[in-house]
Amino acid sequence: MQQWKSVDEILDFAIGQEEEAAKFYTELSGRMDRPWMSKIFQDFAKEEMGHKKKLQDIKAGKLLLSAEKKVLDLKIGDYLVDVEPTSEHLDYQQALVIAMKKEKKAFKMYSDLADATDDANIRAAFLSLAQEEAKHKLRFEIEYDDVIMSEN
Repeated sequence: MQQWKSVDEILDFAIGQEEEAAKFYTELSGRMDRPWMSKIFQDFAKEEMGHKKKLQDIKAGKLLLSAEKKVLDLKIGDYLVDVEPTSEHLDYQQALVIAMKKEKKAFKMYSDLADATDDANIRAAFLSLAQEEAKHKLRFEIEYDDVIMSEN
């Protein structure tokens, strides 16, 4: 992982990652052929923007988060083949796989960022955000289990 020169540099990186995640989910919502599927991904884009706001508040000294309790990991996404968002329209299964993989990477990023700082408050904030990303992954895994795996 990159060497950071300051906590602000780490926070700026994380803020940029949340912006990219929000953009990703917004674009993914536009690829869905069913309105309810599109809405799910629009909601995730809003949640990622909420993470961005938390990070901005932490950077401004307005908010401190504490580490949350560990979230259950069904590990469904860990065993699925990667899907590339290459076509204009993805089916729901492909979109869920992409989303699970993305949330797993976001969890890893926040865990690594927590390890990269000596500031206890910032570490706790990153661990809290890592658990929020784990919740997202779990929601996608439950959806995949309920909708996709029940069809087989």
